[in-house]
Amino acid sequence: MSTDLIRYDLRVQEALRGVVRRVLTDAAKDGISGDHHFYISFDTQAEGVRLSSRLRQQYPERMTIVLQHQFWDLNVSEHGFEVGLSFKNVPERLYVPFDALMEFYDPSVQFGLKFENVSDAPESAESAPTKSDLKQAPASVPALPKPRLADKRADPDKAKPRGSGSEPAEIRPRPRAVKTEEKEPAPVNSGDKIVSIDSFRKKT
Repeated sequence: MSTDLIRYDLRVQEALRGVVRRVLTDAAKDGISGDHHFYISFDTQAEGVRLSSRLRQQYPERMTIVLQHQFWDLNVSEHGFEVGLSFKNVPERLYVPFDALMEFYDPSVQFGLKFENVSDAPESAESAPTKSDLKQAPASVPALPKPRLADKRADPDKAKPRGSGSEPAEIRPRPRAVKTEEKEPAPVNSGDKIVSIDSFRKKT
């Protein structure tokens, strides 16, 4: 399945919150017309929510308010709304960000909206490369040559397994490399026998 780079889920939630923002903006400017009234539920633990300690203890997770007759000073901004309400004859003022909304319902026309907390980060399973992607190598990278195996017949001592039996493995010292220095050739007498390096190597 292709990755949703447009993030339609986030755009739908943003559009639905925009509906509530517009309705509350009109209510703050012109009042609530007709029989319309709003039930608004929100998460009291969401970031930015401002409540009194009394209301927060009474509603530790979720709270529903009603905007109908007894409310005042409704102010709506781009990110949330602020309103004054009376709870058991005790005036309270609270602020609710639109991101904290859980439900919006107008019972006069049976219209409701339900909101979900959608993360704006893409899923790790979608962003992670699949096995088929890892198997495909770029065409521009040349194939590496296969390593050449040494011929065991060239050195019979290396062909024998060491330490595989009950007898201890034989350890042979490696010959040391002799560093040669270029010197001027010594004078050659007529009776001396000259031996070339090539012939010396063949004999050894």
